[in-house]
Amino acid sequence: MATQKVVLIPGDGIGPEVTSLTVKLFEAADVPIEWEVVEIGEPAIEKYGEPMPEDALETIKKYPIVFKGPLTTPVGKGYRSLNVRLRMELDTYAVVRPAKSLPVDWLYVDVPRFKNVDVVIVREATEGLYSGVEHFVGKDRCGAETINIITRKGSERVIRFAFEYARKYGRKKVTAVHKANIMKTTGGLWLEVFYELAKEYPDIEANDRIVDNMAMQLVLKPYEYDVLVTTNLMGDILSDLASGLIGGLGVAPSSNIGDKYAIFEPVHGSAPKYTGQWKVNPTAQMLTGTFMLRYMGMDEKAELIEKAIFKTLNDRKKLTYDMTRTLKNAGIADIPPVSNKEYTEEIIKNLKAMM
Repeated sequence: MATQKVVLIPGDGIGPEVTSLTVKLFEAADVPIEWEVVEIGEPAIEKYGEPMPEDALETIKKYPIVFKGPLTTPVGKGYRSLNVRLRMELDTYAVVRPAKSLPVDWLYVDVPRFKNVDVVIVREATEGLYSGVEHFVGKDRCGAETINIITRKGSERVIRFAFEYARKYGRKKVTAVHKANIMKTTGGLWLEVFYELAKEYPDIEANDRIVDNMAMQLVLKPYEYDVLVTTNLMGDILSDLASGLIGGLGVAPSSNIGDKYAIFEPVHGSAPKYTGQWKVNPTAQMLTGTFMLRYMGMDEKAELIEKAIFKTLNDRKKLTYDMTRTLKNAGIADIPPVSNKEYTEEIIKNLKAMM
């Protein structure tokens, strides 16, 4: 297979650590990728005085696929989320976050009711309450407003994406998640577009759920759901909830897909307090990488890497601190944690034995 060029954004916080370990794993698997490294976020601020320089953005736009580590988003102040800005600049309007149980039984000791979760959340990524249209109102900033922008075009393309995704991957049902009982105009438009498009997909069941009920449904009976399609903020919240059902953010991959570009990143954040400690679980970044490989048509490489990861997890010989804590709390085993470097080396050892 010919070598393909991919933009690598290491991110900040623990991002450079987990991305470098993933790159090392890919190299061990002889994955035919050439990386174009672009720094944005905190490293760019230190070097250039701004989080996303124009030349960095120009480089990113030269290539259709981006593999990204987590980026820090200042809370309540500072620059706007670079994750949101990237999605808007590249028009990657569909955030696709699969929540699928891994073939590792001990991961689910904290959620023993479900071992076969398989839900895909498709979230609109360019409008809604994350559109960035905010302002203070009144004297002395006595109030603030955020505008919830829902357009027919934005709704139609992501809803159609969800139905097409379901059809492509043999899934049987798409559920629209909304708050149309309260937000009757924006939520009403979303539902109107959903049911209009559903008529074009008679082979796929279509239904809808109010978002708060959907959160309860995912906790009680996730096996009744298949593909969920929803707006920006609601999808952000529900995808973290779904990640909790499959072992947490440490094993949850994600992608942002548009008509021209695709960005692949883990669900978790940059965890700046752990920067430089080489302790954070890199599995989510690695599984995001295999998600990307399948998108690129490298299914065999993706399967090989995943088998090595799953063997390492099932062997329970070398695991990061979060995983050893799960085992200890469940009374299964009390083993010392290793660094994420040692964990990656164990995966690579198992990988080489399979090649």
